[in-house]
Amino acid sequence: MGDGIGVAEFWAEWGMLAYAGAAGWAFFEGETFVLLAAAAGRATDLIDPWMLTFCVWIGSFLGDQLWFTLGRRYGARAVRRLPGAERRLAQAISFLDRYGVAFVLTFRFAYGIRNVASAACGVAGMNWARFAVLNFIAAGIWATSFVSAGWYLAAWLGAEGVYWLLGAVGFAIIGSLVLRMWRGTARTASTKPAV
Repeated sequence: MGDGIGVAEFWAEWGMLAYAGAAGWAFFEGETFVLLAAAAGRATDLIDPWMLTFCVWIGSFLGDQLWFTLGRRYGARAVRRLPGAERRLAQAISFLDRYGVAFVLTFRFAYGIRNVASAACGVAGMNWARFAVLNFIAAGIWATSFVSAGWYLAAWLGAEGVYWLLGAVGFAIIGSLVLRMWRGTARTASTKPAV
């Protein structure tokens, strides 16, 4: 099928363990991975969309339960140790105060705040059972949305279009990593005192 379908090749080689890997990836974040896996599945017929949806649903649910528990148990002081998390935590708590249930059901769709948002729910003292129910529903909405989007994107683009998309995403990821490293190096160099 070509080198562009690395995700599908991963499934072909690892079988059921690849679904466990998808759950693990969703445990931490994983929107891009889920989209690409679903698109590769549609293009190659190597990935079952129902099994993928189930695995990323459970992985996402468990990841957010962990962050919620950490936020509830260790409070804001633990989250503050993460670079840039304090500002995001304050934003998440503000949104939680303002929107409540709607925030818990939708924070997964706001890139970059998912883990902090779960911790914020714990820091804010939300009831564990209430968060678990809302989190389970939200994880299902998230998993279904991203698997469906990837599946239908592949139907729209066709197999060759999926190859190009995967290549472009890979190039963009590598480019953003290089840019981050370059900015970090430039920032470090500019903060060094002159001798």
